[in-house]
Amino acid sequence: IKMKVIHLREHPEYLQEAIAYFQSKWASPASMKVYEDSLTHSFADTDLPQWFLLVDNQAAAVPSIIGCGGLITNDFISRMDLMPWLCALYVDPHYRRQGGARLLIDTIKQSAATAGFSTLYLCTDLVSFYEKFGFELMGTGYHPWGEESMIYRYPLQK
Repeated sequence: IKMKVIHLREHPEYLQEAIAYFQSKWASPASMKVYEDSLTHSFADTDLPQWFLLVDNQAAAVPSIIGCGGLITNDFISRMDLMPWLCALYVDPHYRRQGGARLLIDTIKQSAATAGFSTLYLCTDLVSFYEKFGFELMGTGYHPWGEESMIYRYPLQK
């Protein structure tokens, strides 16, 4: 399987498909517009947000989306003093354990470093997944809907 990461800003032709994909993986009926609005307005000349798609180059004439991830100012978590955040990481089950998550994470790390950030953060309830990519547990954060998540950080090279 030949996978690559594409930056949505560089491929606006993927916008509608990207919105549908992120919504199908991450949105609830109440949050559908959050992804539509954020992706639609991510083409501004600003560091954040940035959205990425993992595509299968061998699937068809037009590569199909098989994963996604984002780089945003805050992932609906109480630590508003920290940014940027890796968010919405997802790889389709059929494509897992083939390096797709690493491709997405490495691309997002590089984008954050290029934008001048010294640390990348993420929040998750997954135990012992992000440690494989060099992330360190730093504490707990709280979501507006009453749940909590572990917060991880990754020091970026400048």
